[in-house]
Parts: sequence; structure tokens; C-alpha cells
Amino acid sequence: MSRLPFRKMHAQGNDFVILDGRDCKLPELEKSFITTLADRRLGIGCDQLLVLFPDNQLSGDSCTASMRIFNNDGSEAGNCGNGLRCVGAMLLEENSVDSVDICIGERRVRAEAVENGIRIHMGKAQVGEHCDAHVDVEIGNLHRVFFEAIETFPNDRNIEIVSGQVADEVYIDIIERGVGRTPACGSGACATAVAVWHQDDHQRPQHIHMPGGMVLVSGSPADVRLEGPVSFVCKGEYRLPAQS
Repeated sequence: MSRLPFRKMHAQGNDFVILDGRDCKLPELEKSFITTLADRRLGIGCDQLLVLFPDNQLSGDSCTASMRIFNNDGSEAGNCGNGLRCVGAMLLEENSVDSVDICIGERRVRAEAVENGIRIHMGKAQVGEHCDAHVDVEIGNLHRVFFEAIETFPNDRNIEIVSGQVADEVYIDIIERGVGRTPACGSGACATAVAVWHQDDHQRPQHIHMPGGMVLVSGSPADVRLEGPVSFVCKGEYRLPAQS
């Protein structure tokens, strides 16, 4: 294989390269390959690489496709709400249906088209350690949502920093594990809403404003729903280096 088909999409500026292993044989997903492809000077450039597989390759559960997520430093991530929305949009268009199921590890999520773009039923979120300054939320990956940035940021999870909150409008900045600062993070928006629900003792829908744009998080910690627009950037072929 000398050329690898790819698609690039983004959601609120959080950008992804998508490789479809359902249609073609993929190269080994080694760290050097991932970091070069994701490099904005040496490769295509992205926050995360999303790799699709047939539904039976990663999970015994039947779904439209399975997905793995790699950060641009080559590490693997457990969840990605914005990436799921981008892949969901692609699969919805491909299959001409109203909803699709995507398997990611042991988690199965549903994507559906809505007036505001694409909605993902992210599944269950669980609140962990919490205090007035921060709330830990696990939603397939681990987040710490800071309401007061008075502590050292841990490097083993994603970080959301609440910079403002007016009623159900919440403004955050994001530092993703394995990526760094990003303009948006879907699972981070979900974690922020769950943290607000926990701190304020309600479950009203939250508009989460990020540097790259706004998304709506609704539902409950038992069934978190993320929705907002996604954008197609381009598709093409990535030339693989010759084998020695």
C-alpha cells in the first residue's frame, strides 16, 4: 500500500483525521506513524486520529462501526465526543439513515441527526472525587473540571477550567491529555455539564461555550447527550513512506 485514503473533519475547531479500516488495509498503528500523520508540518495535522473498523473486530456487540482514538502524541484515548459526532455524521450520510451505533471499547453510543447538527448519546458518566474547587468525572475517559484553578493540574486526565458561568451558560478552557490545549472537547463539555449538575444539584441542559464554539449537553448522568454542528474539511490520500 503506497497511498492511504483519509477524511478530515472538525467540530468547533477540534480536528480529526479519519482512517476507514472497513474499506482498506491499514498500516500498523505505531506511535511514529500516528505522530507523523498528526503533525501539522510533517503530516496532515490533527488533534486526534480516528480509526474505524468493522463492528466485530473490537466488540462482540453489533454496531455500524467500531472506533479507536489516538491523540497526536501517539497515546490512545478512551472516548471523544466530538470525534464520535464527526464519525456519526459520516456514517449517517453513508447509510442514509436517521441513527447509527458506534462501538468504542466497551462503550456503545448512538449518533443521530438533529436540527442543531449531530447528537451523540454518550452513555453514563460517573462523578468521582469532588470538592468546591473541582469535580472528577469519568465518561469513558477521565476528566477533572476546575471551578477554582487553585491546584496543580494533574497530567493523567483531561482538564476543563470553568472561566465563567451565567445561569445555564458555562464557559470553559480545555487541556486534553496527550494533545494539549484544544479549541473544543466533546467529552470535556459533557464532563463539565455533569460537574455543574453535581455542584448545583440540578440536571438542566447546559450550553457549554469553548474557544472553538458552543455545544449543548442535556439528559442526565445516566444518559448524557451531546449535540452541535460538525464540519467536513477535506478528503484525500496520504502517501505512505516506502518500505525499506
